[in-house]
This record gives sequence, structure tokens and C-alpha cells, in this order.
Amino acid sequence: MFETKFVIVVREDLAVWQKLNVTAFLATGVAAAKPEIIGENYRDADENVYYSMSVQPIIVLSCDAQTLRKIHARSLQRGVQTSLYVEEMFATGHDHANREVFGKFTPEQANVVGLALHADKKVADKITKGARMHA
Repeated sequence: MFETKFVIVVREDLAVWQKLNVTAFLATGVAAAKPEIIGENYRDADENVYYSMSVQPIIVLSCDAQTLRKIHARSLQRGVQTSLYVEEMFATGHDHANREVFGKFTPEQANVVGLALHADKKVADKITKGARMHA
């Protein structure tokens, strides 16, 4: 049905709260960069208005740290822009501090705990090879 795929990959050894936090943050990054994937507001039977959401499913995958490093490298090699969350961001409390700690690492040094992308299905599948559906 969709020619593209919206994928989030989280490191499998994170605590549940960390996985949820990372997933939420990464999804907002893709949504901000790709407003065309966001639909219209929702309305219930009483005409209450609710925020719009993605028009396509968001696939959540998980993998180990080594596979996530490979996925990050593949996204860079293919020129596919991503949302990226590094482990050190868990210790910060606001956006400015997140940006500061994020900027301290090269791609090779980054302790990536999550990555999100929206790309052509085939490209997304090649980049995320090795990750599996989050259980």
C-alpha cells in the first residue's frame, strides 16, 4: 500500500522506559522532517478534535548495539537522513543539553540507542537488515 517505510530501531538491551522514550523522540524527528506523512486531525462523534498522526504504520524494530552501529553506518552511506538518539542523552534534561552531548561524538564514536528513518521500502529494508520486529 505504501511505497515508503517509517522505521524506528531501538537497542534491545534498554530498559522499557528508555525504549518508549527513545521511540517517541525519534518519531517526532521524522514527523518534523516529513510533514507529508502526517494526516488530518481526528474528530470523535461529539466533534472533539484530536491531534493528527502518521498516515502510515510505524514499524518498530530492535537489535543489539553492533547491528545498530551497522544500521547507522548504512544510513549515512546511502545518504538517508535519520533521527538519532545517543545513550548520553538519557542523562540530560532538555533540548540544549541533548544537542550539546550529541555534538561531542562522531558517527563512529556514537553510542547509538535508537534511530528512525522514512525512506523507500527497499532502501529502508536494506538499511535496517539484521534488526527484527520489537517484541
